[in-house]
Amino acid sequence: MIVRDSDHGAILTVHVQPNAARTECVGAHGDALKIRLAARPIDGAANDELIRFIAEQCVVPRAHVQLQAGAAARRKRLCVQGITAQALLARLMPQD
Repeated sequence: MIVRDSDHGAILTVHVQPNAARTECVGAHGDALKIRLAARPIDGAANDELIRFIAEQCVVPRAHVQLQAGAAARRKRLCVQGITAQALLARLMPQD
């Protein structure tokens, strides 16, 4: 399951590809959402870019996006407060 609602907000599973030309969501990648990040995975830069991107796309403050698991891995789990799972997917999924 890519995203689900919880008591604390929407729980999102992502697969990141750091060091991309631009930051964008490219769609489903198994049971995760694949996001390309225009940041290198050095000193937390990719994680910071991921949080910035999710917050901007979901129109929530950065403080409402928290990395729960996978800080040093490509597969990460985030909690996004102030938005439902359905609304989060609608804002992140690429529109063809």
